[in-house]
Amino acid sequence: MKQILLCLLLSWSTIILSAQESPGAISLQEAIEWGMQFNLTLQNADRELQKAYKKKWETLSIGFPQVTANLSYQNNIELPVSLIPAEFFGGQAGEFSEITFGTKQSAIGSVELSQLLFDGSYVVGVIGIKHFIQVAENVLEKTQLEVRRTIVDSYLNTITVEQSVDLLQKNIEITSKDIEEIHQLFRAGFVEEESVEQLQLTLTSLKSQLDYNQNIAELSLNTLKLLLGLELNTDLKLTDNLEGLTLTHLVLKEESSGYENNIDLRIAEGQITSEELLYKLERSKSLPSFKAFINGMYMGNNDTFGFTDKDQKWFGSSAFGVRVQIPIFSSFGRTASSQKAKISLEQAKLSFKEAKNKIFVEYEQAKNNYQLAIRNYNNAQNQLDLATRIEKKNKTKFFEGLASSFDLRQAQVQLFNRQQNYILSMKDIVSKKTALDIIINNPK
Repeated sequence: MKQILLCLLLSWSTIILSAQESPGAISLQEAIEWGMQFNLTLQNADRELQKAYKKKWETLSIGFPQVTANLSYQNNIELPVSLIPAEFFGGQAGEFSEITFGTKQSAIGSVELSQLLFDGSYVVGVIGIKHFIQVAENVLEKTQLEVRRTIVDSYLNTITVEQSVDLLQKNIEITSKDIEEIHQLFRAGFVEEESVEQLQLTLTSLKSQLDYNQNIAELSLNTLKLLLGLELNTDLKLTDNLEGLTLTHLVLKEESSGYENNIDLRIAEGQITSEELLYKLERSKSLPSFKAFINGMYMGNNDTFGFTDKDQKWFGSSAFGVRVQIPIFSSFGRTASSQKAKISLEQAKLSFKEAKNKIFVEYEQAKNNYQLAIRNYNNAQNQLDLATRIEKKNKTKFFEGLASSFDLRQAQVQLFNRQQNYILSMKDIVSKKTALDIIINNPK
């Protein structure tokens, strides 16, 4: 019984994991949410943010106590010779005696505890930690928006082509039936052979378009799978259709925040802060730095390697002090670096002003493009209704002998074109609304 329960639990876990690895059927919103988790580009961008948090602790740790230990072993193959006046040992004045000092082998172990007391660069670094993380978060948000836009475009391309394929298949089926009826009329002698040939031209063109769109549909779906981080052999069905998406994107709401929350504008504004910090950093390099330390050391000497023996003598020493580093003169190098940083700060301010004007133009253009897409959609809808009625009238006239096969073919081609325009106008509404949402940074 326990084995059966274990097998059932394992099977259920496998089903859950499979569902997580492959969604099977997915809507546009679900595709966006899935992409926010599993898109490979976003995963890398998220790791960059994680690195920024690690950099935070790396920077802070510089101001915390630092402990270092050193171990060294030295074997003097030949001891250095020192010359000492011979008269020290009762020799003649002006002569020197050769003497060697020390042992052939020595070992030293030391530990030092140091603490940074003041450093201008560290102060600026600590102040800039929060901003550094904000920059990484902005980059991640920028990447999320780009991935979101790409997923929407890919999803739209796929369902647009799929809808075109369905429409072409229906038109091929209708045209094939028309050809069969006209062929019967031709055999009965009521119409000329040209009437059959005219519709065969239409059928050939439709089949060629169908082959092309079927290939594009497969490529578009594979592109979407890559964006979602799925394997290409994954079965994926798109549940949303153009009509439903168009209805949810038809209302234009004026955002009170406008484009002020635009991510590119925030990145440009953040660049000003970055350059200000770099300017402060260059200026801080002219300040002195203070560091306190305390260390201890043990040294052992021997003519043979006996440092592990219990009777080995070790001589200890320790010290406490403060190290002060005062920059005095750098041949005007620090001055030049500060001036260069100040120029970069002025450039960042100008770039922000330029970005603000550019985004304003993009915002107005995106609104106009969206409004134009709505007008084009309404026009395409009206033209499709007209083309449908015209094609129906011409077909009735043709079978009654009041219109030529050429007129019928022209009406059909006109209808097929208007059908494609209508599909593209629906896609355009969703695409243009998405572009507007990204500019104003609308999360929905």
